[in-house]
Amino acid sequence: MNTPSSSKSQSQIGSVIVSAFFVLAGIITLYDTTGYSDRDSQVFPRAVAIILIITAAIALVREFLKPTDEGGFGSGIWWRRCLLIITMLLACFAMPMVGFLPAGAIAFAGGLIAAMHDNWTKSNFVLYWGSGAVIMVAFYSLFKFLLHVPLP
Repeated sequence: MNTPSSSKSQSQIGSVIVSAFFVLAGIITLYDTTGYSDRDSQVFPRAVAIILIITAAIALVREFLKPTDEGGFGSGIWWRRCLLIITMLLACFAMPMVGFLPAGAIAFAGGLIAAMHDNWTKSNFVLYWGSGAVIMVAFYSLFKFLLHVPLP
């Protein structure tokens, strides 16, 4: 049986481990960008890696200075979290094979189903899926035609 101090230390350990993982992931990403030949392709990954390192380091320091007894995941439905993670990973692995738009549709569908807490109605269905399609096509057009980013 978990005592309050036992669950407190477990949530602290989990927060420290996750924060340290993201600091390490940011450092690895930052190091990986040194091998990019084109300086323009280094900007976005480096910016994201630096922000990841800073925010994860802040979370790590905060956990040491002012530990909380609240768990990192809070309350919620576990299958929604799993669905979101699985669909994001599936979209990442599918993108090189099926392309940007179908992979975006996979990610959007999983995220929408995971985030939808209300009852589905016809108007909600049309509004959410229609706006998702418009957003995906807008991003595709922005990257492909305006920014000239090669997409899979």
